[in-house]
Amino acid sequence: MEETFTYRLATVHDLQDILEIEHASFTLPWTQEAFYNEIVHNQFAYYLLIEADGRTVGYCGVWVIIDDAHITNVAIRPEYRGRKLGEAIMRQAMHLAGRYGAARLSLEVRVTNYVAQNLYRKLGFQDGGIRKKYYSDNGEDALVMWVML
Repeated sequence: MEETFTYRLATVHDLQDILEIEHASFTLPWTQEAFYNEIVHNQFAYYLLIEADGRTVGYCGVWVIIDDAHITNVAIRPEYRGRKLGEAIMRQAMHLAGRYGAARLSLEVRVTNYVAQNLYRKLGFQDGGIRKKYYSDNGEDALVMWVML
């Protein structure tokens, strides 16, 4: 039986699932407090979830401020990677940002994360510049990428 994937906006009740995915995905995971503040207090933040038969398998955060949007983070559970779910949730985030009035969407990605960079280029993102020593765990630079919506 094939899994059914659905999308919805996160609520505070989704924090545990988001944190599990976050900790499995990043060397510098965001804290529960950070996600709580994003979901509850940040009027510009939207956190999309992708669910497989009711189980949260990925998320993507996007800020929309007037006509500019920014991806804060995107992650898929390790056991669900390689199934184009990152691409799918990014497309949903791009659609959401456009629906809320954004004309442009930006993000940062590690300069060594070629898999993510290739995905973003496939979605139409262009290189915008380098943020030197952006990542505090190892001082790695970030590539800034953007796309017009």
